[in-house]
Amino acid sequence: MKKIILILSIIVLAGCKSKKIDTPIVEEVTTVKLAINEVSTFQKDRAYNLGKRILMTCNTSKFKPFTESEATRSVINNITLEKLSKTCTKYRQWYGDFKDLQLMEIYKDINKSTTIFRYKALYTKKVANKELRVYMNEENKISAIKSMDWVDLFERK
Repeated sequence: MKKIILILSIIVLAGCKSKKIDTPIVEEVTTVKLAINEVSTFQKDRAYNLGKRILMTCNTSKFKPFTESEATRSVINNITLEKLSKTCTKYRQWYGDFKDLQLMEIYKDINKSTTIFRYKALYTKKVANKELRVYMNEENKISAIKSMDWVDLFERK
């Protein structure tokens, strides 16, 4: 009888082990919105011109590749005329010709020391608003560039 009680006690204790409660991970805010006039004209112009150069490829089918002084090595390797042509075909079909970029917001990613320029990309067809994000590092080189649907609320992607 003692053996049965001992075995049942062990089973009960094993079944009653404490459960780990998942605590939500609170992400530290690392992105800060900047006033547009806080950023130098040089940096704003550079981000605008380099971003516009990519989107103008859709209209002209000509792309002047980025240089080492304009973009990081990964951006230079990833942005090719072939890749842009595929994207441009789709964009021209849906949105029409590219017209211009309109600077909407600027953010600073403190952890990555990156300035993020949010532009509305303006096209001839008013089907939907597109966004172009130009990420500039501390050396004023493009470290990333992304195109996506415009959303009024800034989200890190």
